[in-house]
Amino acid sequence: MNIEHYIAQLLYRHQCVTVPGFGAFLTEIQSAKWVESSHSFFPPKKFISFNSNIKNNDGLLANHIAHVEKTSYSYAVSAIQHEVLNWKKAMEQNGQLTLKNIGELSLNTENHVVFKPLDQNNYLTSSFGLSSFVSPLIKREVAQHIETVEEKEVIVFEPEHNNSRSFLKYAAIFVLGLGLTGSVGYPLYQNEMANQKTIVEKAVQKQVETKIQEATFFIQNPLPAVTLSIKETKMSYHVMAGAFRDEKNAEKIFKRLSNLGYKAKRIPQNKHGLYPVLYGSYATFAEAEQAKKEIQEKDNPEAWLLIESL
Repeated sequence: MNIEHYIAQLLYRHQCVTVPGFGAFLTEIQSAKWVESSHSFFPPKKFISFNSNIKNNDGLLANHIAHVEKTSYSYAVSAIQHEVLNWKKAMEQNGQLTLKNIGELSLNTENHVVFKPLDQNNYLTSSFGLSSFVSPLIKREVAQHIETVEEKEVIVFEPEHNNSRSFLKYAAIFVLGLGLTGSVGYPLYQNEMANQKTIVEKAVQKQVETKIQEATFFIQNPLPAVTLSIKETKMSYHVMAGAFRDEKNAEKIFKRLSNLGYKAKRIPQNKHGLYPVLYGSYATFAEAEQAKKEIQEKDNPEAWLLIESL
């Protein structure tokens, strides 16, 4: 089975994808970057690294493969183990291993694994559609304009002196008429302004009375109470005690765990005819992982983690 395809799918949603018995691929979000020397822009992305010391099976990859392939969890674990053996064999023979859309693994002189991620894929979903680009340097040219001033002949206007006296006569008549009109029209203008002022004051008073009536109505008739509904937190991570063919054995384990103080649960019979029993359910992967470690140390070293599809 080619499992690197499933690893790439999980890298979009998780910060750590562990391949049991091989190592873990870790992601770290990097901010957008502008390289001034090369005029290049790089959008935000997830940087992928590899840690060969994290090899424990956290159930994430196996559960994902079992869900997608519609097969059992145990079969998915076996498929992962078989693929890991092929990977190790390829690295011993060729000195390197290329995982599609993830990166290249190789061995150094000290026989340690060196990982080189591929930059083609961006596993940060919020940067979907963004790509890096190079902006060429903008060169600006200063245009020089030379204006030529031509000498033009100056035109001189000479006023006519014959009609100056007649113009002054008509101007005097116009000023006299304007004065008479102003003395009669100014009182009319004052009366019109007073009427407009009275109309505006009445309109404002009417609007104030309306607002007071509306405010009284809302005081006498309070608004209905608002009911808020709180969404229940989904418990998607389960620490499993085992799955039993005989329902009596499942009930026996369930009672034992309950007596020990665990919030044990029984799951209805699955499609494989087994009766699963779990220690407890948790809202986050970190809580479930911590509980699994404590259970493995105190009660059951074979306890494992079941993750529902999100």
